[in-house]
Amino acid sequence: MTQIIADISLSLDGFVTGPDPGPDNGLGTGGAALHTWAFSKDPEDRRVLREATARSGAVVLGRRLFDLVDGPNGWDDETGYGAGEVGRPAFVVVTSAPPTTVRLTDLDWTFVTTGLPDAVTTARERAEAAASDRGKDLDVVLMGGGATIGSAFDAGLVDVLTLHLAPVVLGAGTALFTGGAPRGLRQRSVTVTSTATHLTYDVL
Repeated sequence: MTQIIADISLSLDGFVTGPDPGPDNGLGTGGAALHTWAFSKDPEDRRVLREATARSGAVVLGRRLFDLVDGPNGWDDETGYGAGEVGRPAFVVVTSAPPTTVRLTDLDWTFVTTGLPDAVTTARERAEAAASDRGKDLDVVLMGGGATIGSAFDAGLVDVLTLHLAPVVLGAGTALFTGGAPRGLRQRSVTVTSTATHLTYDVL
């Protein structure tokens, strides 16, 4: 069964970027520390990354994040989603208007202009089609940014929440949770490494 999994790194004080994020400073000041685990050689960090990318049938991201990863300082063959781990999934971008050009033309991009719920539905369809082709269950991963995940969580679109809690206090930045309705969680797993605490919750 395809699940909708929100997967994001954040600081101990709840920020998914540091202060002053922008086109040339996507993670904000100090925000690179949030993703140290993703480049770690720790076997458990590698396992978490490998399993997360292997289950991805489609990935949803917001337009601001798309502009960063598709920009001149964005993804390449070594740093893109799932690079070095598995074949790249389909990517679904929530946007008010599609971009006029795309740098990463070797990736499968779909631009949805009718809102986040429709983007998640599109991603689910792509993930289910990929699952049928591969003969295995695949999920939809919401990779960000923080506003996209926060909105999906508040709207009840998320089945599973995976947080990579980095041992850093940023003091300011982009908060993941900004005051939506209360929602219960059931802890599924905890993995502790030298670079992060990987937490997975079922959303009730």
